[in-house]
Amino acid sequence: MKIPCYECNTETELEVGFKVINFVCPICHTLYLCDKEGSFRRKSQFKETIENQSLAIGDVGFLKGSEYKVTGILIKKVHPDYRWTEFILQNDKNEFLYLSLSQGHWMLLTEMEETFNVKSHPLTVEHNDLEYNIYDYSNTVIVNAEGFFDFELPQKTIITVVEYIRPPYMISIESMNKVNTAFYGEYIKRSVIRKAFKKTFMPHQFGVNVIQPEGINLRDLAVIFCFTALLIIATNWYIYKDQFEQNVFSKTIRFSEFDNKEITSDPFVLKGGSAPMTIKVSTDVNNSWANLNVALINEDTSDEIYASKDIEFYHGYEDGESWREGSESEEFNICGVKEGKYHLLLTPMKAPEDTSNNEMRINVVWNEPSSRNVWLVIIGMIAIYLIIRYFSYKFEKERWADSSYSRYND
Repeated sequence: MKIPCYECNTETELEVGFKVINFVCPICHTLYLCDKEGSFRRKSQFKETIENQSLAIGDVGFLKGSEYKVTGILIKKVHPDYRWTEFILQNDKNEFLYLSLSQGHWMLLTEMEETFNVKSHPLTVEHNDLEYNIYDYSNTVIVNAEGFFDFELPQKTIITVVEYIRPPYMISIESMNKVNTAFYGEYIKRSVIRKAFKKTFMPHQFGVNVIQPEGINLRDLAVIFCFTALLIIATNWYIYKDQFEQNVFSKTIRFSEFDNKEITSDPFVLKGGSAPMTIKVSTDVNNSWANLNVALINEDTSDEIYASKDIEFYHGYEDGESWREGSESEEFNICGVKEGKYHLLLTPMKAPEDTSNNEMRINVVWNEPSSRNVWLVIIGMIAIYLIIRYFSYKFEKERWADSSYSRYND
């Protein structure tokens, strides 16, 4: 079909599978009406200017398993000045799809056979046993258009729109001249539109769309975290259920015999999961220091782990005040000691000038496994969940910001 525009002397050609009632020139936006003889007569002209559209009349894109071409474009407006664009698409089977573009976000809609009574604006409607919540109702007008239409475009006629949402889906019911038409919509990523129509440019997205899905489903995340926490707790219990605290070395060593000399412990066998080995050491340091070097030797693998600890205690009286620093006892760990056969090499030493310190007391224990790491992981998951929940709340609050039915009103 080829239709000339007598206002700007251009012709628009496009094969469409329906009887054209209205035509709007894509160049000058002059509206033409098909008369009884099949001729198109100038009726009026849309005055409001529009920016370049993301899609143009005649553009072809592959959606829902079929090629669709753009046959019409509508610019709609809600008081005071909220606008969006609707693209009417048709395939070779004369099936229609509708694309809605608002603030860079895309929705794909299809006409529903199902009808809804929304005259009283019920808070919910049901579709396929699922409830959709009312988002808003508004009075809409068409302020501009382009292309071919199988219906008469309403001019200065209000179209009542009631929207129900269940992100990423919605039901939109339009009412005009006492006739209701329902559309089922779903959020669609702009990358899908770009790929379908092979476009290099898509308008920038901003804000949160009415049915834009969240990046993370909170309910699914909570289930995953709960299952993970239970799995961690059960695994930790199973690995360590038969493990108990084991004292592997306990002895008082005299410096007169072993000062700066290596002591070898009896071999010992550890069974169970990895656990820290705690070394407690005390000695009678007095304004002096002592030191203990420890080597843990795995007799099966010959792996060696070394640790060292200084024991220092100083005190005195200065400027009329007493002071003290350090301690006569210390405690330190060798972390993550696995099961196996081991022995210890211990080397105690003290300050050469310290003649009053005669002995060092050493106690080495392979501990019961600590649940600290388990609880740290669980606390971490709870913290992550709460952070994501907070941002989810902000996301939803922004979604409902323009709704008269927002549950997030301050």
